[in-house]
Amino acid sequence: MEFNPLLSISSIDGRYRAQTEFLSPFFSEFALIKYRVFVEIKYFIELQKTDINPLKNFSNHFNGILLDLFQNFNLEDAKSIKNIEKTTNHDVKAVEYWLKNKFVALNLSEWKEFIHFGLTSQDINNVAIPLATQNALTDVIIPKLMFLVSEIKKIGIANINQPMLARTHGQPASPTFLGKEILVFVERLEKQILVLNNISLSAKFGGAVGNFNAHHFAFPDINWNAFADEFISNLGLERSQLTTQIDHYDKFAELFHAFERINTILIDFCRDIWTYISMEYFTQSVVKNEVGSSAMPHKVNPIDFENAEGNLAIANANFSFLANKLPVSRLQRDLTDSTVLRNLGVPFSHSLIAYNSITKGLLKLSVNERKLNQDLNENWAVISEGIQTLLRANGIENPYELLKELTRSENKLSKEKLIQFVSELNVSEDIKSKILELSPINYTGILPDEFN
Repeated sequence: MEFNPLLSISSIDGRYRAQTEFLSPFFSEFALIKYRVFVEIKYFIELQKTDINPLKNFSNHFNGILLDLFQNFNLEDAKSIKNIEKTTNHDVKAVEYWLKNKFVALNLSEWKEFIHFGLTSQDINNVAIPLATQNALTDVIIPKLMFLVSEIKKIGIANINQPMLARTHGQPASPTFLGKEILVFVERLEKQILVLNNISLSAKFGGAVGNFNAHHFAFPDINWNAFADEFISNLGLERSQLTTQIDHYDKFAELFHAFERINTILIDFCRDIWTYISMEYFTQSVVKNEVGSSAMPHKVNPIDFENAEGNLAIANANFSFLANKLPVSRLQRDLTDSTVLRNLGVPFSHSLIAYNSITKGLLKLSVNERKLNQDLNENWAVISEGIQTLLRANGIENPYELLKELTRSENKLSKEKLIQFVSELNVSEDIKSKILELSPINYTGILPDEFN
């Protein structure tokens, strides 16, 4: 039966396939096989730079043909390897045999035993997987994340001078700026993206237990450590020097924790925007044929931010699991990392879905200045902080207590009530005038210099 997204078990390959298919070239079974082929070929080419005599008469002409096997690798090639795996019951060995068959077809049988020479499967997997992940980050995930941050920043900058009633503990508090509150998230995200960009993924490359036992036994005069360092470095990865049969995955854990922090910030952002929408500080544009509720025709729900929050939570649950599981392996190796790594694309896919949902939701938002100003004008008590501080600065005793009594009375503080209170204060006319110039609209403090 031909695959249809409606038949998919996972939403990332079903409902959200159109959004996540861009990660298929990096995290699918096909991608893993293709990257294994790439590492095997690159290793064979790199071996030609050593003093291994049988390889000295290998023509460079064929290296281009071998690289074409990777460049032109297609679904039929992957199926051929999977058919071989049915016999070997070993996925990496199947890649090795497929390549050997290609060597035979190209009349290169003389050199086919130098495919996978001295290696264990994890020398291939622990290079292929971080390499594919790094390319996914560079080509898809980080650009999407950066675009999202830029869209959040646009809203922040556009509303940098828009006064807004702050709410601490959910209660009316000293006024702030809508744009500044949005830019809080931008600053947090940008700092964590800097951390993310400074994480270099590692690769294990050292034979069966990480000591180049077979390599050294066969060719003791070759500096295999230097060879491996250069090979891995040329692929854009960092070689782990002391390993068991597998990489220790600490760099992967570092990467997952970085994404957890980024996604947690975005969950915080989604919840704030959701709340601002419920408070009518933002309105959402209406898409003509969309339905908000199957029963209530008037509903326009903040579904994009709800969708994002859910996907971010699933992503973080997976990132947390991977970060805690992968660095743990019995003695020199058990197989749990292998099956777990096959789910590497899951949290990245859910993250990507969330980034798209937030971006989509932002485009629907409009600032409701009327509601923002209305809430400010209905909460004159929030300027009491400034009044009591000014009185304190001018030697008035117990100003906090005075304002506490004024603002906690049964009748809500109004502009008129404040004027009466000020008229009875034993302070200079200049101080009275300064207080009377204050309002919830203009009691907003200052912004960092870059926004002034």
